[in-house]
Amino acid sequence: MTTERFYADLPIIDRFIDITVSSNFVPVPNDWYIVVTDIVGSTEAIAQGRYKAVNFVGAAAIVSLLNIAGSLEIPFVFGGDGASLLIPGHLLPAARQALLANQAIAQRDFQLELRVGIIPVAHVTSDRDLLIAKLRVSDNYDQAIFRGGGLTYATDLLKNVATQQIYQLDAANLIPKADFSGLECRWQDIPSLQGEMVTLLVLATAPSDSQVNQIYREVITQLEKLYGRDAQLNPVLPANLRLSFRQSNLALEAKARAAAPTAWSRLRYLWKMRLENLLGLLLMRFGVRALDVDWGAYRYITAEATDHRKFDDILRMVIPSTPAKTKRLARYLDRQYRAGRLVHGLHISESALMTCLVFERSGRQVHFVDGSDGGYALAAVEMKQRLKS
Repeated sequence: MTTERFYADLPIIDRFIDITVSSNFVPVPNDWYIVVTDIVGSTEAIAQGRYKAVNFVGAAAIVSLLNIAGSLEIPFVFGGDGASLLIPGHLLPAARQALLANQAIAQRDFQLELRVGIIPVAHVTSDRDLLIAKLRVSDNYDQAIFRGGGLTYATDLLKNVATQQIYQLDAANLIPKADFSGLECRWQDIPSLQGEMVTLLVLATAPSDSQVNQIYREVITQLEKLYGRDAQLNPVLPANLRLSFRQSNLALEAKARAAAPTAWSRLRYLWKMRLENLLGLLLMRFGVRALDVDWGAYRYITAEATDHRKFDDILRMVIPSTPAKTKRLARYLDRQYRAGRLVHGLHISESALMTCLVFERSGRQVHFVDGSDGGYALAAVEMKQRLKS
């Protein structure tokens, strides 16, 4: 029996807090594969101020595999400096070509080394659980939620020197070929209207599933008490979305999507983006309906379809915050950490950045959110330090 549609046919959960209900999750079929991408030396690149390039390369791998999958839904999660996806076996040949192209573009255009691994689900589930659920975020975006430790274990297999050679992408006899249609990076950095932008990672450390569920439920409830629910936790608001015309912001997309890797081709693509942004600005300002798009509502559509909170064995969130609320959050997490219930990482900046996958202006799209200055990657450094201690 084919399992190609197992994710497409999963029932939808509607509330984020329901990720703490074990019965909402099902095992991933053993005949699927886990694709893991990771930028080597991302912390150093971020320290050099190249966090936007790090984010962009991480998102590019996702869009290239989604374009291969076409109308077939496949689950994915964006981690800031990399990504994880699940694909059925029939997509493997084209996926290998696309991933090789991602590695080439990362090196040639962004001077970044993209590590890529393909791990059979069966190699993971012999030691860990790999469980998945599907969360409705907006009418245009359903988000994959991962539990059981399997996704984290797959990443460890790729990074472990004893096993990485088994799972790293083998480039022999491969021709790089990728379609980056839909990959966009056209918004200005998104300022926090409350003063700070908090990038948060939380990992529960209890021994049983019921205890883990309880800890995450308490954390999510505490966040909702402190900040509000749903839209109030979202750093992306229609009011703070501004299209960019600066070359420094638009050059990332131009490098990846220009017809050829030449200065002239990229310059033409850059001016094409500026003209499209100018047209989009006018259409949104005057609330025009054109090309089957209600441009007056487009900022709202964008804000709703963001991954500002997600879960892949770790709770990940980007939250607009006041300094006072940030201190209250830090005190709460520190108390839980000292009690041995969780470890966490927290990075504070003034804004968020967003990389977009837009397949239909009034339809399927997702906008990847990270804290500026390397939010998730730097929060992960802090969390790892707590894990060691």
